[in-house]
This record gives sequence, C-alpha cells and structure tokens, in this order.
Amino acid sequence: MAALSFHLPKRWQPASVWLLYVVGLLPAAWTFYLGASDQLGADPVKTFERFLGLWAIRFLILTLAVSPARDLLGWNYLRYRRALGLLCFYYVLMHFTVYMVLDQAFDISAVVDDVLKRPFIMFGMAGLTLLVPLAVTSNNYSIRNLGPKWIWLHRLVYIIAACGAVHFALSTKLLDLEQYIYVGLIILLILYRSWRPIARSRKTGRGRQHSASAAAGTVS
Repeated sequence: MAALSFHLPKRWQPASVWLLYVVGLLPAAWTFYLGASDQLGADPVKTFERFLGLWAIRFLILTLAVSPARDLLGWNYLRYRRALGLLCFYYVLMHFTVYMVLDQAFDISAVVDDVLKRPFIMFGMAGLTLLVPLAVTSNNYSIRNLGPKWIWLHRLVYIIAACGAVHFALSTKLLDLEQYIYVGLIILLILYRSWRPIARSRKTGRGRQHSASAAAGTVS
C-alpha cells in the first residue's frame, strides 16, 4: 500500500517532534488555568484528575496505533512514537500527582487504604510503575546500550495498556460510550500487536518453504 503520510523536509522533522510535545501538553496547561481561575465546577480536583487520566489514555492509544497505522494504512509516523509514549507518561504522572498531592494531601496511609479498597487504583499504580522504566529508557543512549533487551523491556507496553484499560473501565460505576470506545480500541490494538509477530513468523516460514521448493525444482 502506498504511504499516505505527510512527509516534512528532513530539516523540519526534529522541530515537528518538539511541536508535538508543546501541542500535546496544551490541554493540561489550559485545564490547569481553568482550575486556578475556579472554572472547573464544584469539584475541580476530581475534574482535573480525570481530565489528565483521559488524555493519558488518548496518548496511550495513539502510541499503540503507530505501527498498525503504518502496516494497514501506510501512515508512517514512527518518528513521533517516542514523543507520544512520553506524553502518555507525562499525563499519567500528572494524573498521579494530582491524586497524591491535591486529592490525598500526601497521606500515605490513606493512599494505601485506597489501593486496597479500590482495585482500579491498584491497576493504575501498576501501570505507572511499569511506565517509569520505559520512559527512562526512551532515548538513543538506552537503545544502543541495551540492544535486544530494550525491545523486550518495551514490550511491557502491552501490560501497561491492559492495566490502563482496566483502571479506566473501573474508574466509574457505569461505563459511558467514550469508555467503551477507548477500552475497545486498546483491546484491539493489543490483539493486533500481539498477532503481528506471529503473522510475520508465518510469512517468513512460507517464504523459506517457497524458496526451498523453487530450489528443489531447479535441481531436479
């Protein structure tokens, strides 16, 4: 399939990545302003906390969708995947910070009780914990030094996505349409990315079998 992605001149590509960071953080900055100016309703802390969590889910979906979009649609935006993944981490970290600082006021015992009483918080904490090593190693230095281990480490994104989906789904008593859509997308993307290596392995096996058959036909 022909590539449909918009190709910037090479000299502008680094600037476009930084622009993505700026644009990606604008929703958080704007909502923080709304909260600071008392425009987030009766419970601004909860509203801000949920807003940050929602954007974390959105950036998680965009990160997972980069490879399928290239494979199925020819949209090659791999150069933005790292930025999207880090934006997801930043929003998760901000979501946690609002919960820890503004919601729980650094009360560790209350947080522990919350985790034990409400399983969805446990899944959220697990997702954040697993995101930390991925964020720390999202740089060229780590890729060079870890080698194949880097690929295995970053496969934790599947577990993180599952934790995020469960956390998001259980965060309310009843799921609304937006939650169904986002959770459904995460499940589909996890399934696709899990099936992709198997499909590649089968394709390679068929290619080798075809080559062997052709070679045998030539010899005979």
